[in-house]
Amino acid sequence: MDNFLDVLVFSFSITLPIFLILALGVLLHRIRLINDNFVDIASKLVFNVTLPALLFISISKSNISQDTDLSLVIFAMLAVTITYIALELFMSFWIADKAERAVLVQGAFRSNMGIIGLAYCVNAYGNEVFSVAAVYLGGVTILFNILSVIGLSRALGKNASFTGIIKGIAKNPLIIAIVAAFACTLSGFTLPSTLYKTGSYFAQMTLPLALLCAGASLSFKSLKNGMLGAILASVGKLVFIPFTLTFSGYLLGYRGMELGVLFLMSSAPTASASYIMVRAMKGNATLAANIIVITTIASLITTSIGVTLLRSFNLI
Repeated sequence: MDNFLDVLVFSFSITLPIFLILALGVLLHRIRLINDNFVDIASKLVFNVTLPALLFISISKSNISQDTDLSLVIFAMLAVTITYIALELFMSFWIADKAERAVLVQGAFRSNMGIIGLAYCVNAYGNEVFSVAAVYLGGVTILFNILSVIGLSRALGKNASFTGIIKGIAKNPLIIAIVAAFACTLSGFTLPSTLYKTGSYFAQMTLPLALLCAGASLSFKSLKNGMLGAILASVGKLVFIPFTLTFSGYLLGYRGMELGVLFLMSSAPTASASYIMVRAMKGNATLAANIIVITTIASLITTSIGVTLLRSFNLI
């Protein structure tokens, strides 16, 4: 077993940089050095340009072949589906209102993998993690979109169009980048080095810019209302989901980086896209915002505890 102090240092080396950049985002927004317009534009830049560039370059330069093990992402997608159903059943006993229950379930299962989850993984394992994390991100992101649209549409009285879901997935820049990268890798096609270098400049902007925006977007005023439901969903997000996925992965024999990716991705806070989707569908957007704020702050603590325990037993 590793020295406990070394384990703590490793744990905080993963979460502390993220906390500091989030806190800096809060501070810069409060002193008006960055404003809501900056956050909106920068978030779009990250989602549509820099994060796809990061994923494309990382995957296309990885040693991935037709024999690459896809069992982790398949397991994760099955596990997310099962936990989603379990949350629906559990919440039905606690929350009578269907519309509110749908918001809570989405807040509990949908992780901010593309920004905070990915940052956790990079801090823990370096750039080599992309060969595992990017595949995971692509598969589970597709599933998150499908389950969120179906769950919210059914509860909020909107029609869940299968065609609309497929179009949304097909237009998702992250998924496009991941599919294109795999196509290049498997076909042996390579882009000119100049384009790779240009893309690398964009890629290097991704995590710090995204985390600054995440910090600046936190709205503590919204925490005054609907705390009980938000806390319930947050416990599901930060305790039930990571424990279930990680323990199941452990039983299936995953260790090291793969188990680490499974834990770090699932322990990431609720995705900000959940708020956007709920607001667009006229749901309880304040409740969705509460869950994001609570999980973003608390995940830094729960992830540190989880990493410390897993590292102590030499599992990740």
